[in-house]
Amino acid sequence: MIVRNEETTLPKCLGSVKDFVDEIVVLDTGSTDKTTQIAQQFGAKVHYFTWNNNFSSARNEALKYVTGDWILVLDADESLTSEIIPLIKSAISKEEYLVINLVRQEVGSTQSPYSLVSRLFRHHPDIYFDRPYHALIDDSVMAILAKEANWEIGYLPGVAILHTGYQKAVINEQNKSAKAAAAMAEFFANHPDDAYVCSKLGALYMQMGKINEGMELLNHGLNQIIGNQVNEDKKPLSKFKYSQSQKVEVAFDEDINYDILYELHYHLGIAYTNLKNLPSAISHYQAAVKLPIYPLLKLGGYNNLGNLFKNMGNFSEAKIAYETAIKIDPNFVTGYYNLGMVCKAMGLFAEAIDAYNNAINLNPDYAEAYQNLGVVLLKIGDVQGSLEAFEYAISLHELNNPEEAQRLHQGLKEMGLF
Repeated sequence: MIVRNEETTLPKCLGSVKDFVDEIVVLDTGSTDKTTQIAQQFGAKVHYFTWNNNFSSARNEALKYVTGDWILVLDADESLTSEIIPLIKSAISKEEYLVINLVRQEVGSTQSPYSLVSRLFRHHPDIYFDRPYHALIDDSVMAILAKEANWEIGYLPGVAILHTGYQKAVINEQNKSAKAAAAMAEFFANHPDDAYVCSKLGALYMQMGKINEGMELLNHGLNQIIGNQVNEDKKPLSKFKYSQSQKVEVAFDEDINYDILYELHYHLGIAYTNLKNLPSAISHYQAAVKLPIYPLLKLGGYNNLGNLFKNMGNFSEAKIAYETAIKIDPNFVTGYYNLGMVCKAMGLFAEAIDAYNNAINLNPDYAEAYQNLGVVLLKIGDVQGSLEAFEYAISLHELNNPEEAQRLHQGLKEMGLF
């Protein structure tokens, strides 16, 4: 891992791997806090590198100090889930795997909450990172596969990495968006046909409010892929995914990187939603969720599609979208809440109650779920149950949203319920 001023997050990260890995290599790029001391307390071998605004350079420097057979890459704001460790042990024991793709969850995110990352790979001399931001090993791996036909790419089901660094407060505090945009814009200037950078930089511009610039990049990236201009030596890792026991059989064009194509359609969906062009937004989301990619990656697409249909009054299609999202991820709290809202609007009160209760079981502090549960229970005449739900909602709102707590309390009082 590479680090800089990570004393707050580093203990959790290293604590998640200390009893599993044989070696911890930490490359410090200029910390002024207790980062290096904390790393050493966990037994890490700490090395130093002068930061040059290029993540790939730093990651490749860190690779020089690795002595193990397999390499797991983490950032300080990430942690390894305990459930994935037995699966990793089993996968790396197999002779055929060169890289194992891992599912990463963006904690607290409803927009693209999951991604597939190539963070576990053999200590192969020809594997290296490329790109100054969002550093990847993918291009070097594809070059190896073209020369050495004995290798396969694997993936593990289930969440392997938890990531907190994309939460809005963290991004704002560390000025991550501006740093990322500067690094990617410089790279894009020299690689104008790189669809991956178009996707990442275009999405970042959207987040920064640069709608026109973002859409231009996203459409440019889309044209690069649909125009079949992806080079033969840059085929996606996704097309080589395997489970631990058998290959994933999907018929698709091997020259197209469907993971990038999904992201381009997904972020164009967000762009057109911001521009109030809902038909175009729906079209892009529908194109995104039809692509042959790892199902968890489609979660945000189905959820956003459901939101658009709901806002347009097409509750039946919204219900299907939310139900599909929940089927993909039975722990998708937001999906259950949204399903409850659309079922309530359709008058399907029993289904709405089930959906709200599922959301509450997964997140007992979900004030809005309690509040809307109270509304539905009141509609079916369960006054006592409704009051209990409203009381929970008010108590939770008082902690985080006092104005809403007061508004809800006043409304119930005016109805003669309080």
